[in-house]
Amino acid sequence: MIVCFLGIGSNLGDRRKTIKDAIKKINSLKDTHVLKLSKVITSNPVGGPRHQPQFLNAVLKIETGLSPFILLSKIKNIEKSLGREKTVRNGPRAIDLDILFYGDEVIDTAVLKIPHPRILERDFVIKPLLEVI
Repeated sequence: MIVCFLGIGSNLGDRRKTIKDAIKKINSLKDTHVLKLSKVITSNPVGGPRHQPQFLNAVLKIETGLSPFILLSKIKNIEKSLGREKTVRNGPRAIDLDILFYGDEVIDTAVLKIPHPRILERDFVIKPLLEVI
């Protein structure tokens, strides 16, 4: 089992319910368990179209036996199941799930970059991450 950290955010619909539903779905993945959840914080959107609603953001500490690429596939499926639609980059979304860290692995491919490349640019990731480390 590998310890991972996932970023979670929502700025459309019932944001709290969507985040709770995402956490339940993550916890139900094969060989995956949520260990800790940070406080849910409110943040302004970064980039993307103007006049978006504010985000609710949190960080999950999980352990998983899934490979990083399988985990990515599974969380993308969770996003779709909760109403995520690809529109414009950094646009409003029902749910956003990102792998921030996967153990101590470094991955740099077109589909997956770990550690997440914009962690240090985002207080809404750093503050919750520090709570669950």
